[in-house]
Amino acid sequence: MAKEKGRKLIAQNKKARHDYLILDTYEAGLVLTGTEVKSLRQGRASLVDGFVQLDGHEAWLHNVHVPEYSQGTWTNHSARRKRKLLLHRVEIDKLESKSQETGHTIVPLALYFKDGRAKIEIALAKGKKEYDKRQALREKQDRRETERAISAVRRRQRG
Repeated sequence: MAKEKGRKLIAQNKKARHDYLILDTYEAGLVLTGTEVKSLRQGRASLVDGFVQLDGHEAWLHNVHVPEYSQGTWTNHSARRKRKLLLHRVEIDKLESKSQETGHTIVPLALYFKDGRAKIEIALAKGKKEYDKRQALREKQDRRETERAISAVRRRQRG
């Protein structure tokens, strides 16, 4: 079998970008069992309620749903078990010190295969207030409207 190249997205947490202000992102490896990898290769996972907790200089991923492998037997994994993240010591120390600050948390943004290995993109984030979310949505709508207007003007100029 040929080696995989590139990045293949499995799951994305779009809600995290809406609910949190992303301060810094990190790429981490995952410690997985065989049936988890097979289930992920089928493109099945959910990051919606996931979060990262730091325990004694180790990072653990909680509440990420990787469904049981359909052809798995007694060796199957539990769907919402906690999974260890593989990060450098410096990154863990940085995350530990910054996540201690009030309002900061660590959330998963994307789960993907990179050159055949399962990786997760995690972010140090700060929770947004309701008015911040509304303002971000308004800015996004304004940006869309201006892009539409510019493209309409360009179309009229061509034709």
